[in-house]
Amino acid sequence: MAAETPVCDFGRKAEDFSLKGTDGKTYSLADVQGPSGTLVMFICNHCPYVKAVIGRIVEEVNALRAHGIGAVAIMSNDTDAYPDDGFDNMKRFAAEHGFTFPYLLDETQEVARAYGAVCTPDFFGFNADLCLQYRGRLDASRREPIPDAPRELFHAMVRIAQTGQGPTDQIPSMGCSIKWRNPA
Repeated sequence: MAAETPVCDFGRKAEDFSLKGTDGKTYSLADVQGPSGTLVMFICNHCPYVKAVIGRIVEEVNALRAHGIGAVAIMSNDTDAYPDDGFDNMKRFAAEHGFTFPYLLDETQEVARAYGAVCTPDFFGFNADLCLQYRGRLDASRREPIPDAPRELFHAMVRIAQTGQGPTDQIPSMGCSIKWRNPA
């Protein structure tokens, strides 16, 4: 079922976490935080919305690193009901797409609930003080990539890195709903 993210709750503080990554390490928010901002993404392996843009996500994260933006991807779906999103498949997905950022399993779904994640992909862009400044989309792509689409996430995060403030006009991300173990 498709879902859309709510309007950005400007200034909301990032929630800490301690989650296992596909590389076997455990990560906290401090481990992924960038000096100029942090991008927390909720994604999964099976979602057609994520599959359509995963190459662009990896490119944008790599480009944002030069602007002092740290990034992390978190997978929060119920892996019993959606085995394609299981940990071994997460490892494979990260390797296939050349992830240069941690890909973490939120097995209890507590992190997704703390952030208020609703879909995959769901982007949370924080400034250097870990205050939320972006809750929009990657670009105009949905289930099909749109060549040369304006780089909405990238430009918002660069602005956040430079000024600490995100754009006031943001278009919500859309994707598959988070697959909750117990309905929220």
